[in-house]
Amino acid sequence: MSNNYQNTKLKVFTLNSNPSLAEEIASNMGLELGQCSVQTFSDGEIQINIEESVRGCEVFVIQSTCEPVNQNIMELLIMVDALKRASVETINVVIPYYGYARQDRKARSREPITAKLIADLIETAGANRVITLDLHATQIQGFFNIPVDQLVGIPILSDYIESKNLDDIVVVAPDHGSVKRARQLAERLKAPIAIIDKRNPTDTFAGEINVVGHIDGMTAILIDDIIDTGTRVTSGTKALIENGAKEVYACSTHPVLSGMAIDKLQNSQLKELIVTNSIPLSEDKKIDKITELTVAPLISDAIIRVYEQQSVSVLFD
Repeated sequence: MSNNYQNTKLKVFTLNSNPSLAEEIASNMGLELGQCSVQTFSDGEIQINIEESVRGCEVFVIQSTCEPVNQNIMELLIMVDALKRASVETINVVIPYYGYARQDRKARSREPITAKLIADLIETAGANRVITLDLHATQIQGFFNIPVDQLVGIPILSDYIESKNLDDIVVVAPDHGSVKRARQLAERLKAPIAIIDKRNPTDTFAGEINVVGHIDGMTAILIDDIIDTGTRVTSGTKALIENGAKEVYACSTHPVLSGMAIDKLQNSQLKELIVTNSIPLSEDKKIDKITELTVAPLISDAIIRVYEQQSVSVLFD
């Protein structure tokens, strides 16, 4: 869906987290990005100036809350407040990657539920709607009392994998919590699934690993929503190769890739990591093993559908 929305009440703004994605989204819609400036005072305080009239407009603000997470969240909250005070009609927050999503429940006593806190902050600032992509936990939609459209990245990932014409595919969930996501990808690829069963894993230690399912002689495709430290993917790759997989690919919507992740991936037997541009890859992360797919057409379609008051649910398939 590509339209020209010049001279309408639709405006798209970007902050500092992912301007290249925002430019691509606006370009798909035949729009120029809205004019605003984000400056930081010497003590670290953020100042935002919206440099054009937005009165009565339907505004979409594109901002992934990725690294630096707290800076990007504050930019977003301040921008929403600025828009509210500038008398816009609606404020739609587009968050391709929702930071703090992994803190979605109390796993131990006296723990915060930070994903809910972030939802409260966004809502209190004045947002009317959230559009996001592959939340780590789907129940985060219920943390908001405003509409949340959660887009899905699996169709983009599966179309690319299909284009590679790989033989004897098996889709592998890196743990029990990822089985639903693995099943969705497997259905699209018409492939069986397997599960990596881990005991006592931590962020830096893979734990005891067993593979449940037939992978001997197969092309294994690991799927996860977020790849952060790279431990799960690289330890999973090692276990799959040891259990007879002939090749291992991995795909993920959100390439956080923190710490030593790139080194771990580079030194692993993983053939290729397929990710989206929900989080921008810095130059040092653009290694040959990583293929980046764009989510811009998906998000621009969602923005157009929201603006034209059409169903967004068709994009979930």
